[in-house]
Amino acid sequence: MSDLQDRQRGCLWGLAVGDALGAAVEFRPPGTFAPVTDFRAGGPHGLGPGEWTDDTSMALALADSMGRTGWNLNDQAARYVHWYRTGAYSVNGRCFDIGIATRSALARYEQTGDAWTSGDDAARSSGNGSIMRLAPVAIHFGALLESNVEELAARAAESSLPTHRSPQCLSACRYFAVVLAGLMTGLDREEVLSPTWPVLQKLRAQTPLHPAVEDVAAGSFRSKQPPDIRGTGYVVQSLEAALWAFQHANSFRDAVLAAVNLGDDADTTGAVCGQLAGARWGEQGIPCDWRSRLARPDMLNQALSGLIR
Repeated sequence: MSDLQDRQRGCLWGLAVGDALGAAVEFRPPGTFAPVTDFRAGGPHGLGPGEWTDDTSMALALADSMGRTGWNLNDQAARYVHWYRTGAYSVNGRCFDIGIATRSALARYEQTGDAWTSGDDAARSSGNGSIMRLAPVAIHFGALLESNVEELAARAAESSLPTHRSPQCLSACRYFAVVLAGLMTGLDREEVLSPTWPVLQKLRAQTPLHPAVEDVAAGSFRSKQPPDIRGTGYVVQSLEAALWAFQHANSFRDAVLAAVNLGDDADTTGAVCGQLAGARWGEQGIPCDWRSRLARPDMLNQALSGLIR
């Protein structure tokens, strides 16, 4: 396996591992639970150790769509609906966790059949539901980073439309996809996170980032500490928290544990940070004991087989 393939696989595996680590303390305020150091059972959905939530389910649905039909937003939305209604892509065969904005958007898609407009474009609907599942887009289109960053960013933003259409969400997906692609390419972390990274300058020249996302890209995560860093469901704070946990970590383990121990929307903060850490350290950098105990690895490997040709 090449280093690139290891990092591509690490991006999706990292998403699922971070999701599973945070699942047991989802919705718990920071400081109200014993620090997470390993998979544990419990949480609001009563999951077992190593079981993951909707973050991974939606990423698997997106990957399956891309692997089977190419780029088709209506097909992506249809697979999200299939998960919502039947439990497909779920770790336990049922949909037990779905965000309010996602549920509403999928209901609109069922009525209109138009995934390009089914997501709510209001600022109040700027949840983290599209960055949590973004890994398949960055994996599949990451090779465009140097040659056509505009298309990479456009695909990332489009992937958000079926469920999250606010400017904040679209902008966060554009920025996050470019950062993930840079890490998977093997670029240095400091280079990719620099506000003066030339690729980021190209992205801004194409379409300026939303001011709240631009603040993150400019380095807000470097100057803050908890409680100003918060792992909430708001897309900007979620992205900021994941980058804060990732920026100085010495390993995949350190990064994702810092993320999930922020509490609140811990599974998604873990999933977003896990994508970053997996893209940086690769699948082989994820602790073996976590990889061996993660639920349904067959589903991850099947999804990756359709993404990595």
